Amino acid sequence: MEAARRNPLDFEPLYRKYVGQVYSFAIYELRDPHRAEDLTEGVFLRALAALPRFHERGEGDGSSFRIWLFRIARNLVANERRHDRRHPQTGLDQVFEHIATDGPAARAEDREEMELAWRAIDRLPEERRRALVLRFVEEMSTAEIAAILGRSEGAVRVLIHRALRSVAADLQRGMGGRR
Repeated sequence: MEAARRNPLDFEPLYRKYVGQVYSFAIYELRDPHRAEDLTEGVFLRALAALPRFHERGEGDGSSFRIWLFRIARNLVANERRHDRRHPQTGLDQVFEHIATDGPAARAEDREEMELAWRAIDRLPEERRRALVLRFVEEMSTAEIAAILGRSEGAVRVLIHRALRSVAADLQRGMGGRR
């Protein structure tokens, strides 16, 4: 961290350590690889520019730097969503790719189940959805999620619990309606 503050070329190890995590968060939030790449680039450009003003808090293991990166990512995602609301565009639906070892019928069933799950997750309020992604995709602790979302750890646990219950109920209704 200190080396990167002195010389921007030394930022590369930090970039390599966290780029996959930030990109993964962006892809789950935006569901578009190109936009996720752009957002990830924006996160690291902003972080590099603001690095002299960043002060490590905590154990010194980089976790507060990670939280800081995810806060930047969360803010950029919010900006993207605001832009999308102000400038709606009609586009092709994202195609979920799923590799299955069984035949076409099994792939179609898997794809249908995955689409049901994504629709259930998409229907969640934004903070609940984001808490789920940070917890189960990014495998963050409730403390890290709380710092990113600006909520208490207890509130994060409640968000995750309610999100899981909502998704389970939504999937139960969706599976019950199948023939």
